Parts: sequence; C-alpha cells; structure tokens
Amino acid sequence: MTFTREELRKLAIPLLICVGLLAFGLVLIKLASDSRREAGAQLAVVRVERNQNAERLARIAEEEREVKAKLDVYQQLKSLRVLGEERRLEWADAIARIRTQRELLDLRYRVERQQLINSVPGKPANVDFFASTMQVNLALLHEEDLLRFLADLRASGNAYYSVRKCTVSRSGPAASAGVATLVPRLRADCSIELITILDRAAKS
Repeated sequence: MTFTREELRKLAIPLLICVGLLAFGLVLIKLASDSRREAGAQLAVVRVERNQNAERLARIAEEEREVKAKLDVYQQLKSLRVLGEERRLEWADAIARIRTQRELLDLRYRVERQQLINSVPGKPANVDFFASTMQVNLALLHEEDLLRFLADLRASGNAYYSVRKCTVSRSGPAASAGVATLVPRLRADCSIELITILDRAAKS
C-alpha cells in the first residue's frame, strides 16, 4: 500500500504525536520504575531501622530488668546491714542477746582477723568481699539448740553468715530414763564466715 505525498503530509502530525506519546510513556514507565525501586530501598532501610529500634528497646528493657533485680538485691543487703565495714560490736551484742534469750549456759566465741576473699571489678570502683571467721563453742541440751542459735545469728543481720562446718560431740553421759535434768550433754564447735561487702564507689 502506497501513500501519496498529500496523504503522508496529513499523517505526519498524527505520527509525530504518536511518537511523542510513546516517548512520553516510556519516560513515565522509567520514572515509575525508578520511583518504585527507590521506594523499595527506602522501605528496606525503614525495616532495618525498625528492627534495630526494636532490638534496642528490647536491650533497654532487659537492662532495666537487670538493674531492678540488682537494685532489689542491693536493698536487701542494705537492710541486713551487710554493706560497709565489719560491725564487731554489733556481732558481740547479737551473740550476747541470743545467749540470754536462748538461755545458752556455755557459749564462747572468737572472731579472727578480717580477710579479703574476692574483689569484683566495677565502675567507678571495685566491690570487695571480706570474711571474718568466727569460731564458736557452745554447750547444748540437744541438737535443736544449735539450729536455733544459727537461725538467730542469721536473723540478726550485720553480716552474711556462712556456716563452714559444725561438729557436735557428746560431752557427758546420756540422761537416765525418767530423769529430767538441764545439764548440757552435747558440745558444738562451729566455724562461721561473717561476710561483709564494701562498695568502694559508695564509700567514696
């Protein structure tokens, strides 16, 4: 099919418009593709930032829980007066009070020199754990006297009391049947660690 010159002249403008529209369409497609690609990249960045923020919030929440747990332990130790310098006068008063309340007829003790057992690095200063060994010798009417003494000692505070060992031996003959006496027939020898904690940062 052939076109005359006149027909080609008439088709020139529509052809130019068609070519222009096609070019414009290609440009729009390219722009849309670029915009979609850029939006996808931005979405990926936003997702990464969101995940990072979620992880950061989770870490902060976990750190808050750890700080709260440590603060609770610190408050408990503070209420027991375990923190700070050793309190030998309070230890002596506690033992005298227990002896009187429990009516322990023969109780002797000796507290040895304080020793550093551990030092934990911290900021801004270390936390030091000290122990003073207390040797206790007491006469018992029965084994329960020893358990009550140790329970009273722990409840008195002023240190964390860690019983290293206790040896109970018979110090007198067994009571005769039907005869009730208040003569101690057992003797306990105990080695007890009196542990105190010194927070260097708190002290300074």
